[in-house]
Amino acid sequence: MAIRTLLIDDEPNNTASLHFLLEKYCPDIEVVGTAGDMQEGVDLIRQTSPDLVFLDIEMPYGNGFDLLNKVTPVEFAVVFITAFDAYAIQAIKYAAMDYLLKPVHIAELKSAVEKVTRYFEQKKQTAQISTLLHNLGTPVAGAKKIGLPTQEGLVFENLENITHLVASSNYTIISTADKNKYTIAKTLREFEDMLPPAIFCRIHHSYLININYVKKYLKGRGGFVEMEDGSTFEVSARKKDEFLAKFS
Repeated sequence: MAIRTLLIDDEPNNTASLHFLLEKYCPDIEVVGTAGDMQEGVDLIRQTSPDLVFLDIEMPYGNGFDLLNKVTPVEFAVVFITAFDAYAIQAIKYAAMDYLLKPVHIAELKSAVEKVTRYFEQKKQTAQISTLLHNLGTPVAGAKKIGLPTQEGLVFENLENITHLVASSNYTIISTADKNKYTIAKTLREFEDMLPPAIFCRIHHSYLININYVKKYLKGRGGFVEMEDGSTFEVSARKKDEFLAKFS
């Protein structure tokens, strides 16, 4: 499959060089546009809905992190490119797909693209399973188990065994009552649409919880929930009423 890609960098020579390397060494990449500053990049992302963005960090009128904050939720993979490795920690915290230093080396670029390709292959596999269940007349939301794609294959978990899900950029971290954790190449919104709303509640843009494992609610503007395993999660103010209504 072609991975629809944007290149966002304020230096035209860098953009041209990266475009050349991608065309020569990364056949799965299809460059569908380029931008030279933050606002141009924001507009292009909204117009094209890319799969992947190679994003410079230092740009005029705002940096790469400012750009991502303007297009949340980020529903595409991100590879940061910069000449300043001081940004590495911040990039990692933003959960980028990868991080490359200028000048870009071919081996590192190919490695980053391979990570992106694996990510989209996992997403495709999950979509195929959802289609299969639908075609069999078994709605995903009504299923008792869910198939979670891992590097080794599919792991099937009972829905009632899942305690909470946490967003991590383009991934979701799923925790279970028996202490298993899975990092899945799927957004939290996709899981929210899939899981039964009778027991799973989105309490925050980053958290989806199984209400059967809630131990305590702590008051506040939105408040906090404490789960049976001791973990605590913030409840956003706009989700508070919906959450509390589950216990009415």
